[in-house]
Amino acid sequence: MTLKSKNSSYGIDEQFKIGNMQESIRVYEVNVCPECGSQLETDNERAEITCKRCGLVIEENLIDQGPEWRAFDHTQKEQRARTGAPTTNTIHDKGLSTVIDWRNKDIYGRDIPDRNRALWYRLRKWQRRIRVSGAGERNLAFALSEIDRKSSLLNLSRIVREDASVVYRSAVDKNLIRGRSIEGVVAASLYTACRRCHVPRTLDEIAKASNVSKKEVGRTYRFLARELKIKLPPTSPADYIPRFASEIGLSNEAQSKAISIVENATEKGLTSGRGPTGVAAAALYVASVLLGERKTQHEIADITGVTEVTIRNRYKELSEQLDNLTL
Repeated sequence: MTLKSKNSSYGIDEQFKIGNMQESIRVYEVNVCPECGSQLETDNERAEITCKRCGLVIEENLIDQGPEWRAFDHTQKEQRARTGAPTTNTIHDKGLSTVIDWRNKDIYGRDIPDRNRALWYRLRKWQRRIRVSGAGERNLAFALSEIDRKSSLLNLSRIVREDASVVYRSAVDKNLIRGRSIEGVVAASLYTACRRCHVPRTLDEIAKASNVSKKEVGRTYRFLARELKIKLPPTSPADYIPRFASEIGLSNEAQSKAISIVENATEKGLTSGRGPTGVAAAALYVASVLLGERKTQHEIADITGVTEVTIRNRYKELSEQLDNLTL
């Protein structure tokens, strides 16, 4: 009754203002302008959140979450910082545990007496042991180290490693690891992260770096996508062109031409049911011929991982169906 009487004490104007305020907060949470529906942007100089299109100020006097001090070099930054490294999903304990340094020095940089070195050795050994408490943590620590190692082999960025670690942790939380090899689930998590982050890596590349068969990686990936409800769009051939063009040694003009060829082929439905790497390889071959940067089919096949027969078949389809290709 008290709550009702308080609400009833508001006038029409106050209720209208409260409703607009709640609506603005709700719209701000989804990063959409309440007036025109455009995206919002943060102006750090004016401490405001404004709309990109109409310029509506959604919020002002934002609080700066950064440090209150300034640093002009790396050494000064380390001396003034009062926090540790950020948490990360690539470590089993998310980087929150402490590590006893291997150097026998105290907090002031003084050498530890020889009579205490055996004690510090035992403390360091037991600290490493208790950092991984049980079989579950041991499994997670090994899997995350494998993700980091295979990501280095595939030259993947930190964002992809973080996302792959999140996928593997989700599989562990739902008990999807039981009965499957750690290497297979790690490879499937990496492939899923590459797809989600739009980093083109084929199943063959993932399988080669993981020492797992392509069939097992694909089967485990489909299982994780189904159980974790991960929905990913099909890979576009245009996603592979920048990396393949760089490895082949084609110019930016040839790369742009190949992307244009793929876009035209997609509009006419020529890429439906075709492997994206095969279409990308054929588009690169066509672009290299059109711009006088001729590369042999054998060279392109070695880089893209498809056969020369596949390149020839996709090349014939492109040359027959696309009108602007005059070789």
